[in-house]
Amino acid sequence: MIKIVAKNYVKADKVKDYIELAKKLVIATNDKDAGCVHYQLYQDTKDPQVLTFLEEWESEEHLKQHMEAEHFKEMVPALSKFQEKPGELNIYRVAE
Repeated sequence: MIKIVAKNYVKADKVKDYIELAKKLVIATNDKDAGCVHYQLYQDTKDPQVLTFLEEWESEEHLKQHMEAEHFKEMVPALSKFQEKPGELNIYRVAE
């Protein structure tokens, strides 16, 4: 099992646009990507400019397939245009 925390810092005037596009990515991922256990966008309660994808994948291979999917390759670069600064990506697996 792989878990992802992808934290994004969005420009104040682009939060609504970011959420709108990100929702399309969430729907496409949940509908089309094999091995997706959980994929959702969350907004920080203290700072609405911080938007984070929390993801859970059955395996690293499923995650790789997601990152090669057409919807991912199309929407992620578009989402990055709304960012105020580079985001943070953390990939986790169960500690042994």
